[in-house]
Amino acid sequence: MPIKFMAMATQAARAFQRGGADAYDMMPDMATSDGEGVPCRHCLRTVAKGQTYLILAYRPFPALQPYAETGPIFLCAEECERAPETAGTPDIFAGTPDYIVRGYGHDDRIVYGTGSVTPTAQIPARAEALFKRDDVAYLHVRSARNNCYQLRLERA
Repeated sequence: MPIKFMAMATQAARAFQRGGADAYDMMPDMATSDGEGVPCRHCLRTVAKGQTYLILAYRPFPALQPYAETGPIFLCAEECERAPETAGTPDIFAGTPDYIVRGYGHDDRIVYGTGSVTPTAQIPARAEALFKRDDVAYLHVRSARNNCYQLRLERA
């Protein structure tokens, strides 16, 4: 089954990059990248050394509800191009051994029994297996160390 890796929507990224408040109604923090460990959730690239980036609370859900997880993410401070939707694992994942892959239902709530720490190379296979379930609408890939949202996976 074909899948697609999906970066943060451009509309959401632009709102933050143009001075909008985050999920906690706070202004994002600004920092300067050391060139390592700062993955932008919109372009899915590491923010280059010396470039500024935003640190903000992000809730990748359409409405508040008990399962609408909110957490810190990084985003290029300057407007960047959205990473293309692709079936292949984005390069941004290189060098990280594993991630949490978790399923969500059509009601945007966690589908119990779908979350697992998955080796990076096995993310596509894990996604395909989860998408065989009718109760799984989409997946999130999150940091296995800090639970930070990385991106969304959908059926292609």
